[in-house]
Amino acid sequence: MVDSNNNGRKQISVLVSSTFAFTICFAIWMMFAVLGIPIKAKLGLNETQFGLLAATPVLTGSLVRVPLGIWTDKFGGRVVLFALMLSTVIPIYLISEATQFWHFLALGLFVGLAGGSFSVGTPYVARWFSQERRGLAMGIFGAGNSGSALTKFVAPPIIAAFGWTMLPKVYAAAMLVTALLFWFFSYSDKSHTVPSNVSFIDQLRVLKDPRVWRYCQYYSVVFGGYVALALWMTKYYVSEYGFDMRLAALLAACFSLPGGVLRALGGWISDKYGAYKVTWWVMWVCWVSFFLLSYPQTSMIVKTVKGDMAMNIGVSPVMFTVLLFVVGVAMAVGKASVFKFISDDFTHNIGAVSGVVGLAGGLGGFVLPIMFGALVDLTGIRSSAFMLLYGTVCVSLVWMHYSFKPQRNMPESAMPFAKAA
Repeated sequence: MVDSNNNGRKQISVLVSSTFAFTICFAIWMMFAVLGIPIKAKLGLNETQFGLLAATPVLTGSLVRVPLGIWTDKFGGRVVLFALMLSTVIPIYLISEATQFWHFLALGLFVGLAGGSFSVGTPYVARWFSQERRGLAMGIFGAGNSGSALTKFVAPPIIAAFGWTMLPKVYAAAMLVTALLFWFFSYSDKSHTVPSNVSFIDQLRVLKDPRVWRYCQYYSVVFGGYVALALWMTKYYVSEYGFDMRLAALLAACFSLPGGVLRALGGWISDKYGAYKVTWWVMWVCWVSFFLLSYPQTSMIVKTVKGDMAMNIGVSPVMFTVLLFVVGVAMAVGKASVFKFISDDFTHNIGAVSGVVGLAGGLGGFVLPIMFGALVDLTGIRSSAFMLLYGTVCVSLVWMHYSFKPQRNMPESAMPFAKAA
């Protein structure tokens, strides 16, 4: 894991401190997945409003990814990430004082800045490692997505013991401490920054490359879908199966935890088998799983030769959790494989490209929870969320098939992605 041409101690310190910082940032970014439940009850919100509340931080965290990625290329990840974390401490604390719906939405926009930490940490970590080890390094850093599961473990006991207003106070203190720890245990390297004579427009010219938009599409499924489900599943367990918040959050963590931790495994698999093959199989696994999860609880009467036969069809809590776990593993691997594409194809513009791709994924995570809520309000069917995801993955598979069809017909040695695959 350590490269001989770099200081091994600094590499490991940067990787560990960055991963820890990203984990805390992601936990706070996902705080409304649990905190939103008592707020929904307090304010009498409908499903669409709950989706908007949960997704609001995701919007800001997505929109800032492009400038943050570019600033990371220019100024270095250490300074940018430290400043970013400090900027969220006060807004996080002020959530405990909010009393109206618009208060939570406004503060959620500022808290959402924490979500931009991904487009800072990815290029910052990647540049400390050689090309053949970047997939694993970025996978380990990306395991900070498990912060979503951390919130599901930590938030319910805090809310149950001290009330919902205590959670923002605890998270504000955690962010401040994390920022200081990151600063003291991370390092800067001037050779990792883009020369100052490279302009903002020069860095953005890479967006003309159609590969960037292709990777945006993949990431909007594997990351956008992950974020949306991480925000939605605790409430889904409460509403669909009648579980209390603590049990619901624990079961929802069966999706969030592997969806974050196993990203490192996805990096290793992508290094070994190539980004294209791995991403293709991830899409297929998600497609089958979402098809099964889409089926609503159904009761029917079947006419038989012996008379009427009552049948109840639906996904049990155990089967639901198992399928959700499978989706979490697949998305973890897929998130890493998409960024393996980027590190292979855009070595000198990782910050700018990862910012754009992260923006696409984040916007997916913002739009989907709102659509989940709207579909429930419109149809009354909670599994309609998975129907939507099923259709999205179906479109993604078709698009991916035709995007790579010309390359598959070429000799393997001539393929543009031959190095990655």
